[in-house]
Amino acid sequence: MPYAMLTFRIKPGHEEELAEVFAAAPPLESPVVTDDRGEETARLIGTGVFVKDDVLVRLVHYEGDFAGIARHLAAQQHVHVIESRIVPFLAETRDTGTPEGFAAFFRNARMRCLTQSSSEPQSSPL
Repeated sequence: MPYAMLTFRIKPGHEEELAEVFAAAPPLESPVVTDDRGEETARLIGTGVFVKDDVLVRLVHYEGDFAGIARHLAAQQHVHVIESRIVPFLAETRDTGTPEGFAAFFRNARMRCLTQSSSEPQSSPL
């Protein structure tokens, strides 16, 4: 299952305030991403948020179509609550209030993946 990393440029020295924002965030409404017919196309497995100096990174662990993940997150109230609360700490402004603006942010903030690996469970002989 793949991972994506999204970067946020932030004002240094606000790690504790950002930790509070993410700790107080409401839960994600749904991890399931569906298409126009209601069929599942992707699923969020988990996320993590990391901060150091002037960079905040959000790790997204998912399966399926990543473009669908971006559209799905743009519609989640959970994401908009966090977005509104981190605005004072951002070093760069951006428009995430519209689906198009959110999609553009997602594309621009996504880090290039150089490699991913995971350990496959070993099957035991019968």
